[in-house]
Amino acid sequence: MSYIPHTDVERQQMLAAIGVTTIEDLFEAVPSAHRFPRLDLPAPLSEMEVAAELQALAEANEHAGDFAIFRGAGAYHHFIPAAVNHILLRGEFYTAYTPYQPEVSQGTLQATFEYQSMICALTGMDAANASHYDGATSLAEAVTVALEVTRRKRDKIILSPAIHPHYRAVVRTYHQGTGVRIVGDAGRADISDLTDMLDEHTAMLAVAYPNFFGRIDDLKGLAQKVHAAGALLVMVVNPMALGLFKPPGQLGADIVVGEGQPLGIPLSFGGPYLGFFAVREEYVRKIAGRIVGETVDQDGKRAFVMTLRPREQDIRREKATSNICTNQGLMALAAAVYLSLMGKHGLRQAAELCYHKAHYAAQQIDALPGYQVDQSKPFFHEFVVKCPRPVDAINRHLIENGIIGGFDLGADYPHLQNHMLVCVTEMNTRAEIDALVQGLKEAAND
Repeated sequence: MSYIPHTDVERQQMLAAIGVTTIEDLFEAVPSAHRFPRLDLPAPLSEMEVAAELQALAEANEHAGDFAIFRGAGAYHHFIPAAVNHILLRGEFYTAYTPYQPEVSQGTLQATFEYQSMICALTGMDAANASHYDGATSLAEAVTVALEVTRRKRDKIILSPAIHPHYRAVVRTYHQGTGVRIVGDAGRADISDLTDMLDEHTAMLAVAYPNFFGRIDDLKGLAQKVHAAGALLVMVVNPMALGLFKPPGQLGADIVVGEGQPLGIPLSFGGPYLGFFAVREEYVRKIAGRIVGETVDQDGKRAFVMTLRPREQDIRREKATSNICTNQGLMALAAAVYLSLMGKHGLRQAAELCYHKAHYAAQQIDALPGYQVDQSKPFFHEFVVKCPRPVDAINRHLIENGIIGGFDLGADYPHLQNHMLVCVTEMNTRAEIDALVQGLKEAAND
């Protein structure tokens, strides 16, 4: 590797200092069959050739915009005002790092404070942290908080199977060595089935709102049942839906988490995304992550400070809630800018467009021979379609016609083979929806 500046003599001196003769001696612990595997790499290219290759890839990405997107399942295609990206790319935000001396970073702190305030207004909760890596991480951290709050030998949590499968997988990974019993997510999604599992060992019950299948469950009275068992109610929410539906704080939630990607953050091949996390005031000392607060400086002017960081690096380990060290500051700024631009009326309008367009699509698809949409329960902008053929075959037909079809539920829910989760947002035009319906009709007879 010519870019490494050490001479042969220097290399021999370093090897001698640690008691070996050759560089290969450093890898004796690795079986010889697995040392230095040959990578199947393309031949080297000149700078001009690399530029041409990258240009071809960029042009291919441009064609991705030609597809009508009807897939959500946790990552959603929403309109993003141009001002969001413009502000995000300002150097003072785009290149800023975690403020280890926070009080000198007033702009960063204020952006985080405004984000926290908006998340509280959106969820109806008392306090929100500066964000987590994504929605799945936020739910896993909520489990930690619930276990810490309830203590009293409570070693069981209940997860609704209607929570995103990836979120539930992350929770299991997070807590696989802690002895926590995770129940509920392998059964039915009915709320009554979940509440039947409540007992004196339960630390928390988590439900989704809307759930993974797009439905809005009736959650009235759920908080009272959960609290009567001495547990906490955690709600995993879609923030876009909160522009239209009652906030979880009014439903008695103790902790509210979710994925903030719909709030001005592009799909980006899976990230970076944004996990939001909000709690009732009595649990603010247990909140995972960090909180920025507002105060006044020595001249009486408005100022911002790092108010709370209940993590191992800042307090005694036995009192720490989490080992989370950072937050998605840039993505939180994107959400704050998006919410500021949209306002409560704009967010509601976007949510209403999602709702009405999805219901139009559901009605049209349900009328197709061989397809069935269960419209007996209210839903937001996603719905389940029972298909006459395997979903994979239908999606192959759709993609040939410039349409990205719904999510195949059979992979995560074996009892839902040949069922597709379709998502419709404000970005889908009526012409696109009609094209989807026509494509599904053709795919049924293909």
